[in-house]
Formats: sequence, structure tokens, C-alpha cells
Amino acid sequence: MAVAGALALACWPGALYAEDAAKPAAAGEQAIDTNVQPAKREPLNVSILYLKQNRTDELPLSLLDLPSPDDGIAGAKLGIADNNTTGRFLNQTFKLDTLEGTVDELIAGAKEKQASGDSFIIADLDPDGILKLSDALSGKPAIIFNVGNPDDRLREEDCRANVMHVAPTRTMLADALGQYLAWKQWRNWFLVSGPRPEDKLLADAYRRAAKKFGAKIVEDREFKQETGSRRADGGFEQVQQQIPSFMQRAKDHDVVVVADDGKLFADYFPFRTWVPRPVAGSAGLTPTSWHPALELWGGTQFQHRFRRLNNRQMRTIDYDAWVATRAIGEAVTRRHTTDFKVLHDFIHSPEFEVAAFKGVALSFRTWNGQLREPLIVGTPKLLVSVSPQPGFLHQFSTLDTLGLDKPETKCKAYAQ
Repeated sequence: MAVAGALALACWPGALYAEDAAKPAAAGEQAIDTNVQPAKREPLNVSILYLKQNRTDELPLSLLDLPSPDDGIAGAKLGIADNNTTGRFLNQTFKLDTLEGTVDELIAGAKEKQASGDSFIIADLDPDGILKLSDALSGKPAIIFNVGNPDDRLREEDCRANVMHVAPTRTMLADALGQYLAWKQWRNWFLVSGPRPEDKLLADAYRRAAKKFGAKIVEDREFKQETGSRRADGGFEQVQQQIPSFMQRAKDHDVVVVADDGKLFADYFPFRTWVPRPVAGSAGLTPTSWHPALELWGGTQFQHRFRRLNNRQMRTIDYDAWVATRAIGEAVTRRHTTDFKVLHDFIHSPEFEVAAFKGVALSFRTWNGQLREPLIVGTPKLLVSVSPQPGFLHQFSTLDTLGLDKPETKCKAYAQ
């Protein structure tokens, strides 16, 4: 797997760009012939549909985290550009259709687009929206790529055969952090979770990770206090008093793990705990599929290309949307066809791989359609580590040490 990943990364078809080709060759380098004509192949046209649900989420705690109107869409646009960079040599053309609206509006639009030939759909919808969209397209030649939702149930008891998942699950993210904390031997966790249902799901994922990697949750508390108006004078003072009071009389612990799925309060905890301890989970040291400071594995030029195209940093949803778009492009490139069944079977097969600036090739789990990938553990400004951590072994792929493995799956829609 490692050798195949390295080869896939080295041979990534999107690695050549016009601006790079225009540069003069340095000493010892072979000049690139910019007059190479596209291969004489039958022209292929591929349309990818991006669905973005309108949401009324609460404002983030920090102005630095305000969402961009094109979150996700920007990543898909870069993926289209990369697909077309390769496609111009193979007589392939990719384009992106975008729809924004309510779930019902998106489903209606997706059915219309699918009927006109859009078989590949990237969806940033809530869990129920994903399921409704999947059921609406059941039996039709369409694959839905979930880029916006981490719910494990979408890959397990509520899995659908026509949905593949690029966004990592909560259990994958919790395992990524849990492995690093185990590697550091910070085995005593103080778990703080919020009152929302999503917070409870994330807290369950951390409890599972603790048991899986030999950690102990010495105390488990739910954070319910109102934090006041942080935009009003004195708001920070109220928080400065609340957090230490909440953390008083805690059992001895190595790290505070905060499960705040919506990130509505977690950032209040660093530097406000009763005793000096690191904070991890939804604030402080966090697990994620992408980091805007990643420079490894060609990440620097990738980040620069995204910034030139969109005039901002790449966010996690952008990366996930880019991977989905590139996966479609990779399948079309390798098979040089738009035949849905051929592409569907290839993407679902163990032979499918896509390079994605992670050092190894990524692929989809055949038992539930989840993308397997290394996950980043980092602070707001820097990468700290990458999981799977050294020493965490697996009989087939170390990437399957993150999240639910095949023997644990409850998914019945995929062939076992």
C-alpha cells in the first residue's frame, strides 16, 4: 500500500500546471515541451453537480472562523481545474454545476440534473438531507459523495449503497487524536461535552477511542453554563470565572478533552482551566482531515494554488470537496470513459486510489464507502502530528486503525 501510494503521488496526473510549464528549466532539469498536443482520443465531457444546503448555524466564537459563502464549492472548483489540466492531454473536459438551497430544493434540482446526465453529485447536506437525497436517487445511475457530514450512522446502520463518504467520521477523528494522546502517554482524560445531540455523539466517539487505545476517562462532565455575550463589555470576564469554577475539584488528569461538535464553547477552555493542563478535541489540539498550514507531500504548492484561485485559505470542507472531485477525475482518467457502471465499479473496487497530498494514496472502504486517509492532529497554526501513529498496526491497512473497522460495521447495503 505504501509503495502504491508513493507511486500514485509521484505520478499524480494533476501535478503539471501551466504556470509551472512556462518557467525556464533549471540547471540539470529537462525542459517541458509546452507544444505537446492532446492525445487523439474520443472527447469526453463530465459534469459534476455540487449541492450546498443553506443553513442558519450559530456564529462561531472567533471572527477568524466566519464561514465563506463558497465553502466547499471553492475546493470543488480547484478539483475541476486540476481534472482539466490532465484532461486537456486526454481530450477530457470537466465542468461543475452548483445548486444552493433547502434540502427539498436541492433534491428537486438533483433529480433534474441527474436526468440530464449528472451522475456524480457532491453533497454538503445534513444527515437527514443525505438520506432523503439518496432515497430520491435510489436505483438511478448516480453516486453521491458526502463531504459535509461526520455522522457515523450514515456509514453504518443508515448506510446507502449510492453514497460514498469523503468527510471523516467522528470515530475516525476521535481515534486520530486518541492515538496521539496514547503515543504521548497522556492516558488520563477529563472529558467535557456539550448538551446538543451532536456533542453527545462526539463524546461517545471519544469514550470509544479511550477504551480502544487504553486511556482512562477519570471524569465526564457536561458543560451547560451560558457563556454570556462575548461581544459585550465584560463578556470575557464572565467566561474567565465560569470555566475555572466548572473545572474545580476535578480528579487528577493529563489532558482535558472537549466534545463540542459545533465549536460553540470549546475555545473558551484553553488557558482557563482550574489546573494547568493541555486542552484537546474541539479546541487546542484538534483532529482534522486538512490543515491550512500543511506543507508536507507537496502541500505548499497545493495551498498556494487554492489561495491564488480563491483569495483565502483552504478549509476542511474545501479539501474534502477537492478530494471528491479528484476521485471522479481519477476514475475518468484511468478508464477513459463516461460509462457510469464502469466508473462506479472502479471507484468501489480495491484497485482504486487517488493521490491527495497525504503521502499515501487514498481509497474507499469496500464495506461502507468511507474514504480511508491519514488525519492531521494540529493546533490552530501548525501541524503537530499525523495519525495513524507509529506502532498502531493493522493486518491490511494501518489507515483502518482510524474509525470502525470491517468486523465492526453495521452497514448492510454494501457487499461484505
